[in-house]
Amino acid sequence: MAITAADIAKLRQITGAGMMDCKQALNETNGDFELAIESLRKRGQKISAKRADRLATEGAVIAITNENATKGAVIELNCETDFVGKNEEFLNFANQIAKVALEKEPLNIDELLTHTIDSKKIADILDGFVAKIGEKIEISNCKIIKGEFIAPYIHLGNKIGVLVSFNKPKNTGIYELGKDLAMQIAAMNPIAVERDRISPEIIQKELEIAKEQSINEGKPAELAEKIAQGRLNKFFRENTLLEQDFVKDSSKTIQQVVKEVDKDLNVLDFVRVAIGQ
Repeated sequence: MAITAADIAKLRQITGAGMMDCKQALNETNGDFELAIESLRKRGQKISAKRADRLATEGAVIAITNENATKGAVIELNCETDFVGKNEEFLNFANQIAKVALEKEPLNIDELLTHTIDSKKIADILDGFVAKIGEKIEISNCKIIKGEFIAPYIHLGNKIGVLVSFNKPKNTGIYELGKDLAMQIAAMNPIAVERDRISPEIIQKELEIAKEQSINEGKPAELAEKIAQGRLNKFFRENTLLEQDFVKDSSKTIQQVVKEVDKDLNVLDFVRVAIGQ
C-alpha cells in the first residue's frame, strides 16, 4: 500500500510522533494505523494518549439521568463542522435523542433510530437535518447505565460526557464525590474501574510492548520480564479509576477518596464518551 503525506500527517496528529518516525512506522506496517501506533510505542516513542485511530469529528455529547438519578443515558451526535455542532437546533435535537434513549433503553443505535420524537422516527428527522444543513449527521454512541445513584457530567462545551454509577443512593457526600469522579474520568480517561476488569488481550499487549521497549533499551532479556511487570503495574495505576491519583489531592488514590466518604461505597461502573473517540 502506498503511504501518502496525508497518512503520515494523520498518524502524527494522532500520536504526536515525528514525521519521519510516522513514515517509517507506516511503511513497516503497510499502512495499518493500529500496528503503526504499536510500533511507535515499542520503539519508546512518546505518543499522545488518544486511543482511537480516527481524527476527531464535530458534534455534541449529551449525558442525562432520570429524575431520581438511578439511570443515565449518554449519546453522541456527530456532524462535520464545529459551527453546526454548536447550533441551538442541533443541540436541542441531541438532547431530545438522549431523552428517548433514557426512556426506551435501546440495545443499539439501529434500535434507537426506530424510536420517535413528536411522532417522527429519529432516522427520518436525521435525514431531514442532512438535507437542511448539507452535512453528514449521525448518532455514533448511545450508552445506558444504572445504579443506586448516577452522577452525570458534560465537559468542554458538550465534547465529553460522563456517567458514574454507585452502589448507594444519593446523599450530600456521594453527590459531591460523583461530581469529582465524573470530572476525573473526563480529564484522565481511565479504561476500567479496576484492573480486574481490563481485558486479558489489553494486558497481554501492554506486557509485550513493555518487554520490547526494555529489550530495545538494551536491557538483558532475563530482566525484561521483571521490568515489563513493573511497567504493567504503572499502566494499571494510570488507567484504572480506583488506582489513579485523585486530581484534587494527589496524595490519595480514588479508592481512598471513595472509602473516606463511605467505607461501604463502591463505584459500580462508568461511561465516558468523547467526540470522535
